[in-house]
Amino acid sequence: MNLTDILDVAQIVPDLQSRGKHEVMEELCRPIIARRPDLRAEALLQVLIERERLGSTGIGDGIAIPHGKVPGLDQLLVSFGRSVQGVDFDSLDAKPAHLFFLVLAPEDSAGAHLKALARISRMLKSNTIREELMAAGDSQDIYEIFSRQEEEI
Repeated sequence: MNLTDILDVAQIVPDLQSRGKHEVMEELCRPIIARRPDLRAEALLQVLIERERLGSTGIGDGIAIPHGKVPGLDQLLVSFGRSVQGVDFDSLDAKPAHLFFLVLAPEDSAGAHLKALARISRMLKSNTIREELMAAGDSQDIYEIFSRQEEEI
């Protein structure tokens, strides 16, 4: 699975305005709702909040990957956001998160869900990629970074 198969430019928020954990998740749900108006923001946010109660999805190095399984969803949905100022996301390293992937999966798709999380984690392990994403100008620039990474893997 390529990240660019499940993420397009419209799902990228290059300048998150939110300052809190729940607000970031809500802001990252907006491009998904725009694409899928049949979904309810409140329901998506509840799934994400419930997952966060199990443990923070702030994995450190300025990265957070809030995710969850949504009843009735028929495909994997992803959005990406960047916060230049950073957001306290209760990350494992206690540092603010700057790069966010929101991943929503169908209830019965453990394989696709785990593959997407692994792919994202592997890509963002690179200091160079994280620096490029932070320096990118807009959604198209960010998308091109992801696209280029897919070609190199």
